[in-house]
Amino acid sequence: MAKIIQNGIIVTAADVSRADLLIENGIVTAIGSDLLRLAPQAEVINAAGCYLFPGGVDPHTHLDMPFGGTITADDFETGTIAAAYGGTTTIIDFCLTDKGKPLSSAIRTWHEKAQAKAVIDYGFHLMISEITDEVLEELPAIINDEGITSFKVFMAYKNVLQADDGILYRTLLSAKEHGALVMVHAENGDVIDYLIRQALAAGHTEPIYHALTRPSVLEGEATGRAVRLTGLADSQLYVVHVTCEEAVRQIADGRLDGLRVWGETCPQYLLLDISYLEKPNFEGAKYVWSPPLRAKEHQEALWNALKNGQLQTVGSDQCSFNFNGQKELGLSDFSKIPNGGPIIEDRFSLLYSEGVEKGRLGLSQFVDIIATRAAKLFGIFPQKGTIAVGSDADIVIFDPTVKRVISSETHHMNVDYNPFEGMAVTGVPVSVLSRGEFIIRDQQFVGTPGSGNFLRRNKYVSLSEKG
Repeated sequence: MAKIIQNGIIVTAADVSRADLLIENGIVTAIGSDLLRLAPQAEVINAAGCYLFPGGVDPHTHLDMPFGGTITADDFETGTIAAAYGGTTTIIDFCLTDKGKPLSSAIRTWHEKAQAKAVIDYGFHLMISEITDEVLEELPAIINDEGITSFKVFMAYKNVLQADDGILYRTLLSAKEHGALVMVHAENGDVIDYLIRQALAAGHTEPIYHALTRPSVLEGEATGRAVRLTGLADSQLYVVHVTCEEAVRQIADGRLDGLRVWGETCPQYLLLDISYLEKPNFEGAKYVWSPPLRAKEHQEALWNALKNGQLQTVGSDQCSFNFNGQKELGLSDFSKIPNGGPIIEDRFSLLYSEGVEKGRLGLSQFVDIIATRAAKLFGIFPQKGTIAVGSDADIVIFDPTVKRVISSETHHMNVDYNPFEGMAVTGVPVSVLSRGEFIIRDQQFVGTPGSGNFLRRNKYVSLSEKG
């Protein structure tokens, strides 16, 4: 059934306007006034006092992912339901691969994880852990047929996920040739491995040593190395979960040199700091993820980088593990604490409340960071990431006046804690539509597991070429 959303304020990355929306067959078909004349039988939804935002695009999630001897607490059902409550209507999850096995087998596994469970639309990034003749032969079909057009290379997690510089460089060359975007987790895994072994040998087992063995200089060094290899390959790079001033500086310098380099940060790095890992009674384990939380002064550098365009997106890096039974795997050894946190549900509201409400970001900047830029970078714009005639009707009806307090008692993630516990935020998604159908209505879930569609994404195109 057609729908008309009336009396809202439409916000895109380009402008802010008061207008109504007509939605037919899952698509926005008209924007303006007096739309009932076009569809007199349409359901009318009153959005008075609310913003109409495009559904959030979260470019960085890990759902149903094995790691550190366990599996993330949120799968594609609980994770995407939580995302929808938070105003996110599209995610791009990371498909992990195994050395010596066809990439296609890993992709099949991730499809099986998501197909019957996701309530919002989703795509995949593909991890590259080795470059062999077989891998190189598979990549064109993965890009052209599967529509998986971004590859992840880990520069950390030695002997587990880490790839060497040769693999990164050859991945960059292949991405340049075939039109893909290379993503890096930028930390110097070799030095971190040494520092971890040294700390444990000295009897340091507490969660704080997770951060102390991964200093920000090692993120900056790895980021700079990846940026310069990108320039050498004349390729394109997206640096995930940037946490520190050193890494921002390397990305900014690369961009000033004309390189196609992009950067993402996450709410946890904007709002939390290293002191959280010092909480007593092993509570600091709740804040163990990689890269780690930094000293508070890095937060200003990250906010400034978002405001001035040196960083372009905010992902969640959703990777949830329960405190009880999962984080506790590292009770006697910080290096065994599963890395990751539950962020997917609060990403949208935190960036609005701490960014827009506190004057750090404009409304259109917020939309660009939370949805539009990721949609462009990852080949799903203008289908996703904006409100425009012809775009999918992924709409967030957002009340900017409502206040709430974040708590694990009220969140919808399948995990027993929330890293932002007790934090007050202003503004909430009241209702959320995915392709014109309500999945959240009046803050209640009304969607259906399995209704989310897999997105075959377009090849990377420089933002300078597409506006």
